[in-house]
Amino acid sequence: MSDLHIVILAAGKGTRMYSQRPKVLHEIGGKAMLAHVIDTAQSLNPAQVCVVIGHGKEQVLAQVARDDVVWVEQTEQLGTGHALKMALPHLPAHGRTLVLYGDVPLTDAATLQQLLDAAADEVGLLTDVLDNPTGYGRIIRQDGRVVAIVEEKDADAAQKTVREINTGMLVLPNRCLSGWLEQLSSNNAQGEYYLTDLIALANTDNVAVHPVQVARSYLAAGVNNKQQLAELETVYQQQRAHSLLSAGVTLLHPASLSVRGQVEHGQDVLIDMGVVLEGRVVLGDGVRIGAHCVIHNAVIGAGTDIAPFSHLQDCSIGANAKIGPYARLRPQAQLGDEVHIGNFVEVKNTVMGRGSKANHLTYLGDADIGSGSNIGAGTITANYDGVNKYRTVIGDEVRIGSNTVLVAPVVVGNRATTGAGSTITKNCPENQLTLSRSRQTSLAGWVRPEKPKK
Repeated sequence: MSDLHIVILAAGKGTRMYSQRPKVLHEIGGKAMLAHVIDTAQSLNPAQVCVVIGHGKEQVLAQVARDDVVWVEQTEQLGTGHALKMALPHLPAHGRTLVLYGDVPLTDAATLQQLLDAAADEVGLLTDVLDNPTGYGRIIRQDGRVVAIVEEKDADAAQKTVREINTGMLVLPNRCLSGWLEQLSSNNAQGEYYLTDLIALANTDNVAVHPVQVARSYLAAGVNNKQQLAELETVYQQQRAHSLLSAGVTLLHPASLSVRGQVEHGQDVLIDMGVVLEGRVVLGDGVRIGAHCVIHNAVIGAGTDIAPFSHLQDCSIGANAKIGPYARLRPQAQLGDEVHIGNFVEVKNTVMGRGSKANHLTYLGDADIGSGSNIGAGTITANYDGVNKYRTVIGDEVRIGSNTVLVAPVVVGNRATTGAGSTITKNCPENQLTLSRSRQTSLAGWVRPEKPKK
């Protein structure tokens, strides 16, 4: 069994976010920062992961509902050292503990493994070197050895010139943890128990501190405000775009792509500018996504074109279909191969068979449509009576005339036709034309009213 235990500190309020949401719930790539950190932690195969929560704990537990972590409450936010102490009852006296932070979302497993390897059974400390280290704890060295970390508010003028800073992430031997945490004092500028004071205690006990400098600053960057959140979102999206390009996806404007979930794709996929991909999106071979589309939890078959400004949610589309522009596919829209959905057409909880078309200005809700049917412009399935919803069934090779209202529940038989402008309230027989119109009348003697001439 692994001797590694991981504690993620996630109890802070994040006042500089100016938000009612706990800081760790703000999202990078459509996922809470804390969820990113938990996923990375679990990838190291630890014996357990403890998450210390406090401010907004109910929101955290509701949004990040994980049963693969131990939730620990810090009722008073008295500093990072106090937060780790709250997790102490869940940590054995052997092994080692890796401390991470719920607001450092882009830490990767490779960096953490490097830190663990360097620490062995002693102390590992992840550092960074910044051009402007203002606000960060400084790494204090003597003869190359790390002997202390001094927080910005406690640093003197000479210490503030140090550019090597503490990222907060460190590895600690469990055999020393209880004793060191008991020795922490809040006698400092912020009146808190600093986890960083453990470095000096390690030196006192002749436990070596092994610093590891992070390869790129964003891997250890925390989020304290919306500006920093946006900066890391940009880095994350650059990484996702690079991964897609490396895998053969054509991105016409990589900087404008926003990936907020999982993307699976075949070959020769093309994505235009301004596209948002959320949840689980599956793109078959040769799929083309037009500019400014939003696609959420959708499976799109090979050779299908999604024209610009279309919005797809919780739906599936077969091969060689044509969708949009300005189409909206709502949850449980299931479109077969070669289906056409045109501009300003909305489809919800509807199955459409192979080759069926609705090209203009139409609403199809709670319907079953066969293959080869054509739905004329302005058609509406009137599926809702204010309390209950009903289904409309349209057979194969049906022609629905423009401006038809289909009042569900109703069945339109195979190869039936409805006349334009009809309101269909009864079943339509197969192979027949069904009309429902008032008689057209022209009045020869009618005089149109006119305004008086000035």
